[in-house]
Amino acid sequence: MKASLRREALARRAAMGAEARSLASDLAARHALAALSPVAGRIVALFAPFRDEIDTAPLAHRLWAAGAHLVLPVVTARDAPLLFRAWNAGDTLVPAGAYAIPTPSEDAPERVPQDLIVPLAAFDRAGFRIGYGAGHYDRTLAGLRAMGPVRAFGFAFACQETAHVPAEPHDEPVDGMITEEGFSSCGGSDAYSLPR
Repeated sequence: MKASLRREALARRAAMGAEARSLASDLAARHALAALSPVAGRIVALFAPFRDEIDTAPLAHRLWAAGAHLVLPVVTARDAPLLFRAWNAGDTLVPAGAYAIPTPSEDAPERVPQDLIVPLAAFDRAGFRIGYGAGHYDRTLAGLRAMGPVRAFGFAFACQETAHVPAEPHDEPVDGMITEEGFSSCGGSDAYSLPR
């Protein structure tokens, strides 16, 4: 069932078209900054977009301007949690892995994020998400949450929402969802939307 929901959500995302995705990415960045604030001095994990994923560049620029320290994920092994390396404005990112996803160099220091912006293929309002099948973020969030408080927010287009994601015992829900339509917490409280 997850595979079917993933395919349907990704088809809706692809159908948006490049211009609509660009506009929606910028709107979602505004919502994300409002949801995360204050961010000065905090370590925030973003992700480098893959194919037609939501663009995180508008959010990165807003976070740097607000004083956040950004990190990007690095895949070390298929069954391992992610590690995170510092990412500063102007840093050259190196394509890595089978999908050549931009990643900080091995010289970039490792950091433990306090806030995570999480990619996904599909999501529901309860905070459950369908990723791309490797389980990296579930393992990562479980490990980080065992160490102490951490906030995780799904970041995607509104068209990727589905009524219900079938949750499994290993699934780690996010604390809220951010799209171009606004922010909503998993429980439905603290939801808001910014003017377009």
